[in-house]
Amino acid sequence: MSLGAAHPPLDLCPYVGKTDPTAVLLTRWSTGRDGTYAVTAEWPRVHRYYTLSPERHGPHIFTESVRQALALLAHTAFDVPTSYRLGWEQFTSTVQQDALHTQLNPGTVNLAVTYGAIKRRRLGSLHLTASVTATRGESHLGTAQVRYTAHPPTIYDRLRGRYANVQDACARALPAPPPMDASLVSRLRSSDVVLTTTDAPRTWRLRADTSHPFLFDHPHDHVPGMLLLEASCQAATAALPALRTVPVGFDATFSHYVELDQPCDVVAGEATPSDQGQHQIQVTGTQNGKEAFSTTVTLDPIKAPPTCGFAPAVV
Repeated sequence: MSLGAAHPPLDLCPYVGKTDPTAVLLTRWSTGRDGTYAVTAEWPRVHRYYTLSPERHGPHIFTESVRQALALLAHTAFDVPTSYRLGWEQFTSTVQQDALHTQLNPGTVNLAVTYGAIKRRRLGSLHLTASVTATRGESHLGTAQVRYTAHPPTIYDRLRGRYANVQDACARALPAPPPMDASLVSRLRSSDVVLTTTDAPRTWRLRADTSHPFLFDHPHDHVPGMLLLEASCQAATAALPALRTVPVGFDATFSHYVELDQPCDVVAGEATPSDQGQHQIQVTGTQNGKEAFSTTVTLDPIKAPPTCGFAPAVV
């Protein structure tokens, strides 16, 4: 890939939708003459939210890297104002389990991003489609395909209606119910659990804790897409309690905004096994009787970490 000059903005927070600089995973981006953009991320040995054990990151450290990269490129390469509101319509990804081990060195992740035709609407909204291929060192890490939108404030406010004011919407959020057992969803801290138990089988209530330092490092007017993907991840893991698995694939469709002031039920279907030992589970989120999101989660049997001479991370 032939690259032009690198572009490292001084402060990436406004470009990637974070207020905490330590939550920014990206370091630089470059423009390719062949229409491909190169974005570099640095993964820490231990991430406050996405490191699940001393040996392994969770798959959504890759998802968050992709999310930040596409936000960065929208605001820089395509001159979308930072006042525009970005939102996912569809997200599909596959990550290699071996590339998630914390012992791997270096922590540099290279993302190659290509875009399909960008649709610009008359009133200013944009519809973007991106494909991402990631490598870590010499190894293939994963791929992602994302369809997302960028709405100017006037259009977004019209779409959101009474939820348009971020502070008011966040103030009306339901109190976070008690989390389910963290060990059932491969989490070390109960505060990182985004589901709570219900009386119905394979059904949980979404838990959106607006005081969470990473998922809500700034106010939101609806439940963030990253939290919905994490809920899908945790529901699929909890649905297979007898197996030691790690989610490695996601095919998600976001149909409606999930509001903070109303309950949302998360349901996991039956697992479908494959000849390769994987399982697929469809997870759906329903609010006010409507399907708000649906994710097909692919789970791998957990593999032993590599023997590479590095001590496990301290989490």
